[in-house]
Amino acid sequence: MIFALCFPLCACPFTQAQQPVKIPRIGYLSATRPQPRDEAFRQGLRELGYVEGENIAIEWRFAEGKLDQVPRNARELVRLKVDIIVTTGPADTRAAKEATSEIPIVMAQDSDPVGDGFVVSLARPGGNITGLSNLASEISGKRLELLKETVPKLSHVAVLRNLNEPGNAQALTETQLAAQSFGIILQYFDVKNLKDAENAFRQARKERNQAVLMLANAVVSNYPAEIAKLAVKNRVPAIHIRRDFVESGGLMSYGPSLLDLWHRAATYVDKILKGAKPADLPVEQPTKFEFVINLKTAKQIGLTIPPNVLARADRVIR
Repeated sequence: MIFALCFPLCACPFTQAQQPVKIPRIGYLSATRPQPRDEAFRQGLRELGYVEGENIAIEWRFAEGKLDQVPRNARELVRLKVDIIVTTGPADTRAAKEATSEIPIVMAQDSDPVGDGFVVSLARPGGNITGLSNLASEISGKRLELLKETVPKLSHVAVLRNLNEPGNAQALTETQLAAQSFGIILQYFDVKNLKDAENAFRQARKERNQAVLMLANAVVSNYPAEIAKLAVKNRVPAIHIRRDFVESGGLMSYGPSLLDLWHRAATYVDKILKGAKPADLPVEQPTKFEFVINLKTAKQIGLTIPPNVLARADRVIR
């Protein structure tokens, strides 16, 4: 009898010990192929005490530039019932927003979160989406200014855009305002794939444009080396939105540090896992910007970078 009474009492702790510990599951949604910045997000989690495979799980979903795959990946993450979805660009955020209004969504970057309809305001997002803005649209004018300072007597610039890319409308407005103040004529080329980019560079040179300004493009983002080669082949100076284009052979880039944004995205994941609501977490703006120049590429296209422009670079590739 004593044994019979003791057995269930002893069994309870044993049963409780067998209960699996539920670890948070994060969905990582990207329209591109894997990038070095993905590791910055993972590093940010590690610094906050999260180790993938131990106390946090990450469902990685990369569309490799196939934009029709992004909504399917978003719906799959919702079916998996992830705790949070992290998006790497506006196309991803739009797909995630359409897939769920309940699961918290953290933007690693977006050029115009309010204009794209993702948040009510930067200070009070108001829904299930928050994260970081890269202010890309507002610095398009700065990129045009850097081109003007770099290319002698700049008067005609080709703008490579994708009208389907969220945020590009605002970027175009900023670029047009800057062009008017600098007395520069813009010519637009729609680029939805690598072949379009090849045709655009060739036509830009044929139309006597003296430089190319690249706007955000989730498809083209998968081909930094190929885009850089097109600019060199056509001997046209181009300014990009990200440093990896310059590291792959492009001439110049100016924009927020994406590695810093991805690193900071991890802090939003941490806050939400600890109970914060996306609606109450303000969208943060970039704090680090970088201007990168590739002198080897400048030499290839026969361009001399003025000393005053070179002095402003955060990194010079020689």
